[in-house]
Amino acid sequence: MAGADADDALLVLTAMLLTPARFPSVLGDDYVAACAALALEPYEEGYGLVLGQDGEGARWTVVVDDVSLVAVAIAAWDCGMAHDLSPDERSVVCALPGWPLALTVAAPGVPAPHDPETDGLGPAPLAPPDPESWGPAQRRLGADEIAERWALWREQIDDAVFVRPDGERRGEAAEGTGSDGAGSENSSGPGSGSGDEPGSGSTVGGGSAEPGAPAAGHHPGVRRALSEAVAYTRTPPPPGRIRSVFASAATRTLRVDGPGWSMVARTDDIALILLDEEPGAVLPVGRGPALPGLLEALDALAPHPV
Repeated sequence: MAGADADDALLVLTAMLLTPARFPSVLGDDYVAACAALALEPYEEGYGLVLGQDGEGARWTVVVDDVSLVAVAIAAWDCGMAHDLSPDERSVVCALPGWPLALTVAAPGVPAPHDPETDGLGPAPLAPPDPESWGPAQRRLGADEIAERWALWREQIDDAVFVRPDGERRGEAAEGTGSDGAGSENSSGPGSGSGDEPGSGSTVGGGSAEPGAPAAGHHPGVRRALSEAVAYTRTPPPPGRIRSVFASAATRTLRVDGPGWSMVARTDDIALILLDEEPGAVLPVGRGPALPGLLEALDALAPHPV
């Protein structure tokens, strides 16, 4: 494999897909950007990323073009089954030093994980984003966390935040309804309080989740995110900006990204937005009259891998 000792087998720790439908959000807002971060061509078929250590404990991310091989391994591991992932050398595209994400596991019988010595040749080692700061990578990782643990985050948001018992919107949120009609206000739901559960002092994308500002109509960043999401339905964005995964028989979980913002939504429920300018804050968007149609249109644009 390029950049590594061919006689030193990789001790595989984990793997992930890099395809238009599924890729590590830490790398970019869309599939094209994620490929660019690894200096790869954004081929439609995609790649597999295999993370492991060599015999000296050095971290390597091996890129392979056998996507099916990696997908089968991931599916087996997700089901709790043992599966040996050993990509054929002919499928290896390149080997990049480092890991794009932090791993909590390490290979047995070798030194602790560390970046390989490259003597300044080749690309700089990949590294996870700083968990103590907030930026695009942390924002996207925060949105991924919410998507994976939707029920725990959703239960922190009282529906009364959006609608009064008499059917009218609470406070000034209704006055801030954007052109798409989806009502929104800043919330102290997920990301407030203390404890270990989402919505009670957990971390969002590496930065501490914090309450939003006092409700005063639409946050300008939320308005921008919704406007750009609506624009996606008119002019489809780059592959990967909109991703959709199975949630239940009739429901999908959407992950939508744009410059400076990320959205997580269930097609039968509300949406949650994270912004670069609001470190750790999770801003809910109520169903309103137009959000259901927007989510349906976004889902129709997303690839639905079998």
